[in-house]
Amino acid sequence: MSVDVSARAGIVVTGTEVLTGQISDRNGPWVSTQLLDLGVDVAHITVCGDRPDDLRAALRFLADEHVDLIVTSGGLGPTADDLTVATVAEFCGRELTLDTAVEAQIADIVRSWSLKRGADPDLESVRAATRKQAMVPTGATVIAPAGTAPGVVVPAGDRTPVVMVLPGPPRELQQMWPASIVADNVVAAIAGRTESTTETILMFGTAESELAETLRDAEAEVDGFDTLEITTCLRRGELEMVTRFAPHAADAYRAVADLVVHRHGATVFSTDGSTVDDQVAELLSGHRVATAESCTGGMIAARLTDRAGSSAYVMGGVVSYDNSAKTDVLDVPAAMIAEHGAVSEEVAAAMAAGALSRLGADIAVSTTGIAGPGGGSDEKPVGTVCFGIARAGGEVVTRRLVLPGDRADVRERSVTVAMHLLRRALSG
Repeated sequence: MSVDVSARAGIVVTGTEVLTGQISDRNGPWVSTQLLDLGVDVAHITVCGDRPDDLRAALRFLADEHVDLIVTSGGLGPTADDLTVATVAEFCGRELTLDTAVEAQIADIVRSWSLKRGADPDLESVRAATRKQAMVPTGATVIAPAGTAPGVVVPAGDRTPVVMVLPGPPRELQQMWPASIVADNVVAAIAGRTESTTETILMFGTAESELAETLRDAEAEVDGFDTLEITTCLRRGELEMVTRFAPHAADAYRAVADLVVHRHGATVFSTDGSTVDDQVAELLSGHRVATAESCTGGMIAARLTDRAGSSAYVMGGVVSYDNSAKTDVLDVPAAMIAEHGAVSEEVAAAMAAGALSRLGADIAVSTTGIAGPGGGSDEKPVGTVCFGIARAGGEVVTRRLVLPGDRADVRERSVTVAMHLLRRALSG
């Protein structure tokens, strides 16, 4: 695709615990999103362990790729394996010098924390750790710390781009980002960025292959299609089409979007990027919702209460995993379970009706299914999930689906289906 050339960046996430999978990388995707929003293309995200040689190799690779900016995260603490600043300084050919103002600032932070914990802030080990974090590459811009470790922005050299060094804890990195991105050297590095717009269309029920066919037709029919950067992704059972384009390609995007909506309008639920969670939250204004969950184990209730203000409409939820909980708490007749099985549309309907009544709601959603890996049969294979939607004064609507994937996939997709059933019920 001949998308306009823009400033380019690379991201290096350091930390052996990230490399080995002990914790998931939250910084790389977050930083990438921030840069893309600014019109900066992200060429690579690299993860390496806490070894100077590996960090140097990652920095050299990105420099050889001619990126304008490198952002690193991690390795800024007081311990012996926190070597990012020293390694970056060496890579950029700059000496480390003690910044006494930064040392005093860190000392004040450490002293305050130590006193709160009843520790001695004047131990030599504490002073040494403070001094280590105050060593700054010559000519670098210091970014005030959100914890104890400051960030630095190292200017470009003859063979090195601008390097922004930020801490590993996501909260600290995100808090320091606004000050980092406006540092003079960073502003100069990304000055070539291209103004762009990102639009998102979300679908539920369209297969990736179907959308791919539509986009192939659009490529042949729409003038300027090659000026659009289109990515598609199937996530949590929803199909996402994200398009990035420059202002002059707006007409081309609108033509493609119109074709997608024309072809797949029955499954398109968002053309402005709003999620099903956003829409359900808005539609629940003035309503009271309850959940009754078996195979999803409370995941729907967690999704509904994930946002602030949900107490205005979420009454509560029941995790009725065992059949006795279905009968004792949700008033599902034992004879119904015996006749149809716990995983059935009849039981899903009774669970939803029971939650509606017991929790004083005006709409309720239920799930009962076989998430696996065992428990399936020819009649009800693994992945079979039954859903119920009960409305006050109305009939209960049920659905039965066989969802693909392993146990985690089935549970997660079940939550997505439940959210869309709620959306459809609330929107009529």
